[in-house]
Amino acid sequence: MAIINPENGKKIYIVDTTLRDGEQTAGVVFANAEKVAIAEMLSELGVDQLEVGIPTMGGDEKRAIKNIANRNLKSSIMAWNRAVISDIEESIDCGVDAVAISISVSDIHIKHKLKTSREWVLENMVKSVEFAKKNGLYVSVNGEDASRADKDFLVQFMNTAKKAGADRFRYCDTVGIMEPFRLKKDIEYLYKNTGFDIEMHTHNDFGMATANALAGTKAGANHIGVTVNGLGERAGNAALEEVIMAFKILLCHDTNFDTKMFREVSEYVSRAAGRELPPWKAIVGDNMFAHESGIHADGAIKNPKNYEAFDPKVVGLERQIVIGKHSGKSAIINKFKEYGIELNKEEAEGILDMVRAIAVRLKRSLFDKELVRLYKEYKDLKARN
Repeated sequence: MAIINPENGKKIYIVDTTLRDGEQTAGVVFANAEKVAIAEMLSELGVDQLEVGIPTMGGDEKRAIKNIANRNLKSSIMAWNRAVISDIEESIDCGVDAVAISISVSDIHIKHKLKTSREWVLENMVKSVEFAKKNGLYVSVNGEDASRADKDFLVQFMNTAKKAGADRFRYCDTVGIMEPFRLKKDIEYLYKNTGFDIEMHTHNDFGMATANALAGTKAGANHIGVTVNGLGERAGNAALEEVIMAFKILLCHDTNFDTKMFREVSEYVSRAAGRELPPWKAIVGDNMFAHESGIHADGAIKNPKNYEAFDPKVVGLERQIVIGKHSGKSAIINKFKEYGIELNKEEAEGILDMVRAIAVRLKRSLFDKELVRLYKEYKDLKARN
């Protein structure tokens, strides 16, 4: 199910954390049935691993995780834990096959949050990893606030985790302060000095989560953490649909994901989260393939490739020619053909003048029924004159 780089055959795995980090969006709560439905859709879509929650919370959270783990989905099922043995025991009880063990690695966090030392961090991480591996689990060691950590300590942390049996390191840009050029250098340094599998977990505080995730893979990382629609703490995470389509279209990597499901999955998650899917949302928003501007609409009508990076059907959307203030004659003529009406140049110009005036008054584009009514008004006006 992984993405494959055609240049070197290297696999890049997608780790979706919508049900953990996504649900940590302020004010978002998924019902248990919604969590199961989202997990099933993501597995069907082709996601390699699902981080589905935090077992030590108990109650509904643990019941939902157990339910997902028992569904025999194609995706690996991961649970999130602190570097605490009792957390991992709760995860084992849920029947997951993988655990994320998270602990702070920046001196800022170690001093002001944990109020301890680097030695304590390493010791507790090792104990947790060894316990998880002893119980047959796949282990991701999460370096919380890795982007603000001392690089040499990160190398020590990663090599120690690797020696303890961990399977990969999750590089967390916890407060979203990285940019792609600096991050690429940092990941190259870490990979060169550890040879360890690295997962990019990037936050979007400066709008660079997707770019940072891609930069990490250019530097040697082979896992990317994502959420549907970019949900997550504060400004959110790298968006599943953006990352996969960037690999597919921009980087020309082989992907086995059912991208036609993107719109359906995005709509379901947005409703379950109580967060409206913005029309301008990259990849899946309504405006992705909606053309109103006269020049753009005319170009899209002549050949969609003039103004579209890929076919809308690839992500479950359809092309729209929107009629409003910025429309041109070509769009008007083409739109009325949909109603079985052939306009001549004079009619198109007359109706376009009316469309622009009404669009300004209503402060929006016009609906189909309004356009049909406008045509009748135009014909009546011409008849009277």
